[in-house]
Amino acid sequence: MTACAIEPPSTGEDDGVPGTRCAITADGAYAARLALGGDSWFPERWTLDGPEPYAVPLPGNQPEEPGTQVQPMADGRVLIQRLVERRHTFSLLYPTGPGTGELPLGAVECREPGTRLALLPPAPGGVRAYALAVGPRSSAVWLVAGGAFGPEQLAEVPGRCSGGVWLDRDGRLLALDRELGGRTKTVVVDLERGGEISPLLQIAEGSDDRLLLCEPDSGLLLISSDAPSPGQERLGWGVMGSMLPVRFPECLRLKDCAVTPFAIQPGQALMPESCAVALRLDGQFGSWIGIWRPSGRQVCHLPAPEGWLTGSGLWTQDGVLRLPFATGEVPCGVAELTAPMGDAGPGDPVRNGTAAGVPEVPWEAAEPDPPGPVTVRPVPLQEAPLDGLVTK
Repeated sequence: MTACAIEPPSTGEDDGVPGTRCAITADGAYAARLALGGDSWFPERWTLDGPEPYAVPLPGNQPEEPGTQVQPMADGRVLIQRLVERRHTFSLLYPTGPGTGELPLGAVECREPGTRLALLPPAPGGVRAYALAVGPRSSAVWLVAGGAFGPEQLAEVPGRCSGGVWLDRDGRLLALDRELGGRTKTVVVDLERGGEISPLLQIAEGSDDRLLLCEPDSGLLLISSDAPSPGQERLGWGVMGSMLPVRFPECLRLKDCAVTPFAIQPGQALMPESCAVALRLDGQFGSWIGIWRPSGRQVCHLPAPEGWLTGSGLWTQDGVLRLPFATGEVPCGVAELTAPMGDAGPGDPVRNGTAAGVPEVPWEAAEPDPPGPVTVRPVPLQEAPLDGLVTK
């Protein structure tokens, strides 16, 4: 078991670069990040749902460590997780005139060496926040904000877990990528059934399969798997409850370029193939934006705004991609891109990016999308556990 213990409230290893990471509430109203003032890091809350975005600094009594994690809540407060040796303390920060108020929530102590605890993506509703503690043999899901008595362990999952994707609008069903027995498969944890665990994604018995994104309105799933090409990860897509196989589009295989989906257009009920998907593209030219739809055969390449908080953003229902950015001239900004409709060809200056200041990306003719070797059984998303979604 993961050796973590609850500590009562008191008064008193993250990847990436601080200042470029940004967490956004599921409804897009608030964001939070660590900002740099001089040589010191401090939490910063962004308000995104008003006429103009604006930032509120929330500095504490001392500078924060670069590995400190922050997450916005639906009421505008910011959850902060600080690591002191093996103790992870949690507090809610809020502005109080010229200062910063802080409400301690308690701490989780991970006694077992090698255990890593990190915040999970913002939950739907924004009134609760969760963390995942990954130990050598098992992983634990913790409720760290929104509970009645401080941090509470909700589930214990055998194996080492990663990821974290919400499958519903109620914050009940959490998908985790579990490494067990040398293979990685996605499982579902039902947080309202005592942490009941059920399998979700198994494309082939010997494949590593991960769930990257889910859009509950349409049921669109973005998947990473080496099933079609053993030893090589491929991006694929499927639909929750569909009888159709997972597909792995050729247009998502870009030479010498890493492709990471980070947002799916919501509100497209019964139209998963029309959902716009935002991609982070990383190559020798830096990072830029890709927009793709399952119904299409091309990726539209667009320049990222200067100062983009790389990999963060979300869609509106009408197909506008909102990307937070910060520069010396605009310390809190949101760029908006409209999703193009249909496919663009090799001569389209927007598609290949040359007219917009992005170096040209090699274009390849579309090829048929190879299906995965299995299908997914239909089970309504509202039903749990989701064991009927297991693929064979």
